[in-house]
Amino acid sequence: MTPPDLRTLSRRGLLAGGLGALAAPGAFAAAPANGRLAFAVYRGKDKVGEHVMRFASAGGGLSVSTEVEMRVKLGPVPVFRYAHTATERWRGDSFSSLTTRTETNGKVEQVQAEASAGGVAIEGPSGRLTAPAAAAPLTHWNTAAFERPLFNPQLGKLMRIRASRAGRESVQLAGGQSIPATRWTLRGEAEIDNWYDTAGAWAGLRGKLEDGSTMIYRRL
Repeated sequence: MTPPDLRTLSRRGLLAGGLGALAAPGAFAAAPANGRLAFAVYRGKDKVGEHVMRFASAGGGLSVSTEVEMRVKLGPVPVFRYAHTATERWRGDSFSSLTTRTETNGKVEQVQAEASAGGVAIEGPSGRLTAPAAAAPLTHWNTAAFERPLFNPQLGKLMRIRASRAGRESVQLAGGQSIPATRWTLRGEAEIDNWYDTAGAWAGLRGKLEDGSTMIYRRL
């Protein structure tokens, strides 16, 4: 049995997002009232980890911290380990900064991004670049970012991806119940579906892996 290619998925921004406000203007509409989002992460039917985000007011803006832990085992033996942390800051509907650290089977990647009037300065594993001033990381919790140029928060690269609102339907939570939600699709260099509840908070994710399997986020 070959271990799943979860690294490919993370490179396409599914994990590092953590990380998106439905149709309402501003970045804060999707921040949950209790200041926390948590997801059980599955590859197919197997739970492989958790993704937790915490939201807090900071310096007149919003700070979002993300922690992702994943482990895949072949029998009792771990064959894949993934850990991702991020701190993301917004001021109003403007992205301010992002710092991430990702460790995949012992390999560490780090990204720093800082917004200014002249653009978003990003330093990642492949070097430095300046993204458009409106750019934002693909961290999933904030659909307001889908209308902007998106960059990968693990690799620090601009993404070739388009987002569209697909309509109302239901999404299943980790406890088994279903809630009404709005689905957004992301297509291009990744194939991702995200769901957001009636308050605009991120409620679930489904992404296609290169080996043909599926990664699913179910909100706890």
